Amino acid sequence: MTVSEKKAFLQLVQGLKNFVNDDGKVDIREAQAILGLVKPLAAIDSDCAELEKLVDGILDDGIVSEEESKRLLAVIGRIGMHNTGLVYGIEDKPPFFEALFAALQHLLAIFVGIITPPIIICGALGTSGEVKAFMISMALFASGICTFIQCKRLGPVGAKLLCVQGTSFQFIAPLIAIGFFAQSQTGGHPEQAVWGLPLIFGCCIAAAPAEMIAAFLFKRLRTIITPLVSGIVVALIGLGLVKVGLISCCGGFGAMGRPDTDPLVFAGWRNLTVAAAVLLTIVFFNSFRNKFVRMGSVVFGLIVGYLIAWQFGMLQFSFSSSMINIPHPFKWGVSFDFGSIIGLAIVYFITSIEANGDITANSMISGLSITDDSYHARVRGGVLADGVNSAVAGCFNSFPNSIFAQNNGLIQLTGVASRHVGYYIAALLVLLGLFPVVGDLFGTMPDPVLGGATLLMFGMVAAAGIRIIASQPIGRKETLVLAIAFGLGLGVELCPQVQVNGSSVPWVLKFMPDMVRNIFSSGLVTGGVAAILANACIRIKE
Repeated sequence: MTVSEKKAFLQLVQGLKNFVNDDGKVDIREAQAILGLVKPLAAIDSDCAELEKLVDGILDDGIVSEEESKRLLAVIGRIGMHNTGLVYGIEDKPPFFEALFAALQHLLAIFVGIITPPIIICGALGTSGEVKAFMISMALFASGICTFIQCKRLGPVGAKLLCVQGTSFQFIAPLIAIGFFAQSQTGGHPEQAVWGLPLIFGCCIAAAPAEMIAAFLFKRLRTIITPLVSGIVVALIGLGLVKVGLISCCGGFGAMGRPDTDPLVFAGWRNLTVAAAVLLTIVFFNSFRNKFVRMGSVVFGLIVGYLIAWQFGMLQFSFSSSMINIPHPFKWGVSFDFGSIIGLAIVYFITSIEANGDITANSMISGLSITDDSYHARVRGGVLADGVNSAVAGCFNSFPNSIFAQNNGLIQLTGVASRHVGYYIAALLVLLGLFPVVGDLFGTMPDPVLGGATLLMFGMVAAAGIRIIASQPIGRKETLVLAIAFGLGLGVELCPQVQVNGSSVPWVLKFMPDMVRNIFSSGLVTGGVAAILANACIRIKE
């Protein structure tokens, strides 16, 4: 819309408040005035065109039938959704510098989130610094490709919204478990750290169709996949990852074997000081009212962490000799394990639930309907793209991708919902992924620096899940679902670990078949499955 059209639209929205009384009744006396306001907009907005026809019919008949009243209220409701205060809507094309500035803000909000999973997973598996740096670069590169597909929509694949994709937190714990399982099968080979990656990538690619299939099932599963289930899943994701964040704060998996006399011993005062400084810096800058300062709070925290780590002698920079990273699909090959694939398929299905919520929130913020067929098409395309993009990411030696919810908040802050801005974000991510220096710089990030940031981030994920749960009516049956899901999910997560065939698994699963251990060794999978099944049983009884 042009500026004059936006003004006319705002006048129409104000006029509609007089056209429909507080009790929902239509005041026919205002019909002529509404017709004058809506006519200039009918050619550029389908809802306005429908409203024009309805008001014309009311003026001709002189009365409002019950059917006309229902249609009128429905179309007025949809028009009200358009009144979002956006500077640029979904299909608007902002000027170059405005689009670039908006893209940089989105990049600032997602950058740390994208590089965190590869840093944590590679650190847990003990890969070399060179491998970790390459994985960080490929995470950025794959996120750029995936973001472009979501914003553009290729055939049925993509939400066609300003949806930014990045490496998913949900898969961190399951992928670490798969990597340890793969390493346990190598017999202590020197290259076992790298040998864990082919199984991870192979299973990520093989399990991705689970989310693609889920994209077509949401309309049928709405009574089972409720907001309560979604909240439980999100809370379990955060609660399960808090342990990983705390281990990083203490120095990471690599510090566990250091002697007590080592200054960087696990949980030593230097490690905890760095982590605390990062955490407090993020909290300090996040408390500012200025939106740009708040968006940069994580980056400021990392900078402070790097400076203190440098003073403690924790930094060991090592830069690649090559000037550019050439993407190398299937760099380490792929391998498969049926139990691991089933376990990841469940995580993919759970991820699709979260993606559904993110796309719904994005649609509402962008002023689009969340009840009509176009909405269901957006959800289907977005979740389908989540699955396709995760398979694409696996081919490029990266981990599964999902829609980042934090960008929805940024759309509200900036008033820019244009999906064309997504193309700029995608291009920036691809460019960052092609330069090895980016991966090298963040690949040397000390664990306590990362831990200080991720401990807060993972805690926020858990808090978001609790908020979703709290927003729902909690009765006796809902309490039962919560008890079963958290009891089993957190039970598995907190259960002492035991070595079985060289792999660490929860003790409760010690005597289970290998496939069962591989599937349910993650608290997220166990709790998520429990929540879905318990909720399904309750709904069937109703």
